[in-house]
Amino acid sequence: MTQELYASVDLGGTKIACAFGDAEGRIVAEDRAPTESYEGPENVIKRIARLINDLAEKAGQRPAAVGMAVPGLADLPNGVTLFLPNLPGQWRNVPVRDLLAPQVGCPVYLLNDVRTATLGELTFGHGKTAKTMAFFALGTGIGGGIAIDGKLRLGPLGAAGELGHLIIEPDGPLCGCGNRGCMEALASGPAITAEGVRLMLIGQAPKMYEMVEGDYSKVTPKVMAEAAAAGDEPIKQAIIRAAQYLAIGICNVIVTIHPDLVVLGGGVANIGALLFDTVRATVKERVRMIPPETVRIEPSLLGDRAGTLGGIALAMKRGQVA
Repeated sequence: MTQELYASVDLGGTKIACAFGDAEGRIVAEDRAPTESYEGPENVIKRIARLINDLAEKAGQRPAAVGMAVPGLADLPNGVTLFLPNLPGQWRNVPVRDLLAPQVGCPVYLLNDVRTATLGELTFGHGKTAKTMAFFALGTGIGGGIAIDGKLRLGPLGAAGELGHLIIEPDGPLCGCGNRGCMEALASGPAITAEGVRLMLIGQAPKMYEMVEGDYSKVTPKVMAEAAAAGDEPIKQAIIRAAQYLAIGICNVIVTIHPDLVVLGGGVANIGALLFDTVRATVKERVRMIPPETVRIEPSLLGDRAGTLGGIALAMKRGQVA
């Protein structure tokens, strides 16, 4: 008997990624295409359908269901996007499920992209051994997701778990959401990079200056971590400070839900030991009402595959994830 395959779709601002996988999380086929979102939702959905149908032909099998990650809010029971802020027109009230399902011949389920990555980690990653888990996606922004007793906690709009918008400093820097002092404004990739550029421009990062040949556009958190290891102490302190802000947010989550696992994913997590050591030490210092050693803090087991495998899990579970 042929094992069922499931399709995962990640709708991004510039590209659409599609993959087919099985219930064990094995990816058997994948492809991507430009989003070309300026053409409007219906044309983007047709492009998604072509990707899925082409992969079905390559795999020699049609998917049993499609799990689709969207960059914003959606009406999950009805498969309708409500607000995708980074796409033209913001995809308000677009009936994605009803437009896509007839073109691919199977059910379609939607979920926010970071909650999809959380589901991937929960189903195929470190979360397999956790009852309650918090997931932080550290990148251009900071997204998140929460799973309690093995199920996502989504709230009425699928928006529960926006951990990047925990307020860490009430009068801190302006965040993209319009608030001030959010974790995202203090510890995201751009926040860390901006401080690195500032330090380089005032002459406090000579090692990094050499590494990027004076080109501030080449500064990234990864380059900063390398410069810190090479001896740029102010850069090291900048990373430590961002990690401490992140840890304070994690502390708040720990005393709220007492997860047995916190997973840090996304590109900023690739800073590595300096980030994780600082986060763990700060949590140990600041969490007093709960034994901090009862909470594991780990890098994502799935890395950049978390979202892809989350889409597979969403399809496999037929949208019943909360």
